[in-house]
Amino acid sequence: MVDTVAGGGSVTDIEDLADRARRTGTTIAVAESLTSGNLAAAVGAAGGASDWFAGGVIAYRTATKERVLDLAPGTDPCSSACAEQMAVATRALTGADLAVSTTGVGGPDIQDGHAPGTVYIGWSDASGAGSALLQFDGGPAEIIEESVAAAVRILLSRLGPAS
Repeated sequence: MVDTVAGGGSVTDIEDLADRARRTGTTIAVAESLTSGNLAAAVGAAGGASDWFAGGVIAYRTATKERVLDLAPGTDPCSSACAEQMAVATRALTGADLAVSTTGVGGPDIQDGHAPGTVYIGWSDASGAGSALLQFDGGPAEIIEESVAAAVRILLSRLGPAS
C-alpha cells in the first residue's frame, strides 16, 4: 500500500517535488476543477512550500473558469483545451514558473457527455503548454485521489530528472 497525503499523491512524490522545486528554484502553481483544492492541499503540505508554492485557483464551475481563468466561452470543460488554458492562465496569474491543472468528471454519472473517470491534467511552463488524458476507475473519491497523484507526477516530470 502506498502512503498518501490528504487528497492523494504519495508522500515520497510530494517530498521529491518539494526537494526538486527548492533545488531548481522553480515556483509552482495549481489550477483545479475536478480536484476541488485537494491538489493544493497536498502540494502546500510539503516541506518548505512557502518558498516554492505560488498558490492556486479553484474554478469548479465553467463560468468561474471563464471569468477567472479566461477560458474561451463554449470550451468543453472536460478537454485538453480547458486543461491547458487553466494551466496557462494560472501560471500568468501567479507568476509561477510551472503550473498544472486538473479537470474532468469525478462521477458517479456521465457529465457533459464524458464518462466518469475521464480526467485531463494540463501544464504550462517556459517551454509551452500541454495536457494528458487519463482514465480512472472507481468512485469520486478514488478518481480525485488518482488525479492528484497524476498531477504531482506530471509536475515531477516537468521539473526534469532527479539528480
